[in-house]
Amino acid sequence: MKLLLISGSQRQGSFNLSLAHVVAGLARARGAEVNLLDLRALALPLYDGDLEAASGVPAGARTLQAALAEADAMLVVTPEYNGFPTPLVINAFDWLSRLGAGDGLPTGLATTANKPVGLLSASPGALGGLRSMNYLRQYFQMNFQMVVQPQQNALSRAGDAFDESGALKDPKTAAAVAGVVDALLAFAAKLAAR
Repeated sequence: MKLLLISGSQRQGSFNLSLAHVVAGLARARGAEVNLLDLRALALPLYDGDLEAASGVPAGARTLQAALAEADAMLVVTPEYNGFPTPLVINAFDWLSRLGAGDGLPTGLATTANKPVGLLSASPGALGGLRSMNYLRQYFQMNFQMVVQPQQNALSRAGDAFDESGALKDPKTAAAVAGVVDALLAFAAKLAAR
């Protein structure tokens, strides 16, 4: 299995990036090949139709598309900003949706269709970013025809969740996160076997 792993936050000390690293370790331990993609490194400007008309779709959107095309599944780990997913995630997928076929790939939307997706979030707050996952579920399913698995986990009080090595302190939390990873890899394997 090839897993595309995306963190909705790339800031230094990001709890979601820390959780993404935990997920990467879990997935690799289960035999998956992991691509932890830095959305910030794609250097995508805020989506603007005038910018698209003048300059086309930025190359970073094609990089995201190629990573998605290669992956059997995608897992997004994102905080919430005022209850919504981060602009980093939304903007990247808004640009992806504008891609036409090219470079041996179909359109951006054809690349995402029927792709399995898992969702995790982490937040210092009590809800753990739950609201952002609910919006992302709708966004990916309705706009990108992706198949979002039912299992998800919101890590609350994330500031106290990791030890010095970056591992999750609480065994129940670690098991819940592993359950999301296991469910996604099993789901993707079933779809690939069809």
